[in-house]
Amino acid sequence: MKAIFNKYLQPLFFGRRFYWALVVVIGVFMLSYTSTFLYRIGQLLLLFLAVMVLIDYAILFFNRKSITAVRHLAERFSNGDENKVELEIQSHYHFRVWLRIIDEIPVQFQRRDFLLKTSLAGNAGERLVYKLRPVERGEYIFHDINVFVKSPLGLVVRRILTPQEQLIKVYPSFFALRQFEIKAWSNNLSEAGSRKIRKIGHSLEFEQIKEYVTGDDIRSINWKATARKGGQIMVNNFMDERSQQIYCVIDKGRVMKMPFEGMSLLDYAINATLILTRVALIKQDKAGLITFADQIGQFLPADRKAAQMGNVLETLYNQQTKYLETDFEKLYALIRGRINQRSLIVLFTNFESMDGLQRQLPYIRSIARNHLVLVVFFENTELRQLTATDANDVESIYVKTIAEKFMHEKKQIVKELQQHGIISILTAPEDLTINTVNKYLELKARQAI
Repeated sequence: MKAIFNKYLQPLFFGRRFYWALVVVIGVFMLSYTSTFLYRIGQLLLLFLAVMVLIDYAILFFNRKSITAVRHLAERFSNGDENKVELEIQSHYHFRVWLRIIDEIPVQFQRRDFLLKTSLAGNAGERLVYKLRPVERGEYIFHDINVFVKSPLGLVVRRILTPQEQLIKVYPSFFALRQFEIKAWSNNLSEAGSRKIRKIGHSLEFEQIKEYVTGDDIRSINWKATARKGGQIMVNNFMDERSQQIYCVIDKGRVMKMPFEGMSLLDYAINATLILTRVALIKQDKAGLITFADQIGQFLPADRKAAQMGNVLETLYNQQTKYLETDFEKLYALIRGRINQRSLIVLFTNFESMDGLQRQLPYIRSIARNHLVLVVFFENTELRQLTATDANDVESIYVKTIAEKFMHEKKQIVKELQQHGIISILTAPEDLTINTVNKYLELKARQAI
């Protein structure tokens, strides 16, 4: 009995057309109090409606094959990017049907109004595509696909439930990684916003002899090649030095919990780390990773082997912020004890006040004695919007003044770091990746590492 109920009654719903027809029948019965002739018409209408409902029910439910639905998606999603999900719907009815599809997407998206609508001719199929943008890393679970089917009569609706539970892992943004990888291989990072940096001096690795262009160092002129070219000036071109060590250090403390456009500062830092690591490996440098909060998290030694990118990706996959204050002293002890070669230390953190910087500055300066330190912290874009608005009353003047104070303090932090010989980047979260890659290429071109 329970099996019959689950098969024939539980999936049964009624369409809007059924309820409008029922309203008409009830109206006729109500009017029959004034005329007995209308009572007979009401009975006939009710009988006709019942017959049509039975016919509609029969053609929807007593069909050997009805609707099949299959979900196609990638094995992993890219955090912060639009990821494509495809639904393949096939109708086995011999007449046109109208469909409303509810795909049970992961709870992390918090979308309670998800609905796709389409219609299919007899024995036809269709591929429906929609996109999802995750803002948190971790495991996401897709559940069942619900298809609600209506026939041309539109009185009865049948729900067809297709179990499609799928586990998807959301990794740091590898879509942007692919774009930067292509540009890095083609030496065309300027298209992504990177600036071309004129090299100062010489590195040790000779690359090629090329024709002189304005701005080339005249000390690089190759006189023998120039003589062979009949007067066309030729210069030696040198490559950047390779096998330098780059460490991305990610602060996982409470200062990185702040959200911007749905993503935390930690997620922005992780995405930038992934891309910077890939660019460094393409440039033949060694890339490593450190995460820390009140305790040291992961330490991945710098290397340029083929598996290093996968190691970084798996390490960054499930990192979470913590609510305690970060311990820079433990970071300094780790770097001093584990990193012996002079390296570029790219520190992703955030300072909201000068007091916050002063507490950690002694440890950052200690690290900078043996390594080149690049401190990357974040501009509060919401404060920037407040300073750009007009102040029309006392309250708005007060809010704007406080916002300008905090913005000015951020700039003072940059100057304070510069006074101690520490390179810094103050950037909006959305510009973090390109600004960090720019600075890395600039430092490499200047042979500062």
